[in-house]
Amino acid sequence: MYDTAETPERLTIRHIALVQGSWRRVLPIKDLAAELFYRRLFELDRSLERLFHGDMPRQGQKLMTMLATVVTRLDRLDDVVPAIEQLGRAHVGYGVEDAHYDTVGRALLDTLRAGLGDAFDLETEQAWAVAYRTLAGVMRRARP
Repeated sequence: MYDTAETPERLTIRHIALVQGSWRRVLPIKDLAAELFYRRLFELDRSLERLFHGDMPRQGQKLMTMLATVVTRLDRLDDVVPAIEQLGRAHVGYGVEDAHYDTVGRALLDTLRAGLGDAFDLETEQAWAVAYRTLAGVMRRARP
C-alpha cells in the first residue's frame, strides 16, 4: 500500500492522460462508484461514518462533481489549487484528521479497481496514486 505522507512524485503529462482517460470510463458509473467508495471507506475505517450526516447519495454526487472538476483540470492544476486548499481547510472543520487522507486514498484506488476492472491497470493505478497524493498534499498543507 502507498502512504500519502511520502514525498509525491511529480504529476506528469502521462499521469494526467491516464487519469483523465480512465475518468471518462467512471462517468457512466459515477453513482455506483460513489456508493462503492463510501462502502469501502467505511469498511476500512468505521469511525469515519461519524463524519457524514444525512443524505449519502447527495454526498456521493458532491464527491463525483468535485472529482470531475479536479480531474478535468489536472493539466491546469494551478487553476484549482485555491479550491483544493479551501476544501482542505473546510475538512478540518468536519473533523478530518491527517491520517484519514491515507484511508481515503486507499478507498479511492480500491473503488477504481473494482469499477474499472481490467481497464485499471498498474500504470493507471500508479497515475491515480500520484494524482491523489498531489491533491491530498495540497489539502494537508492548507490546514490551519
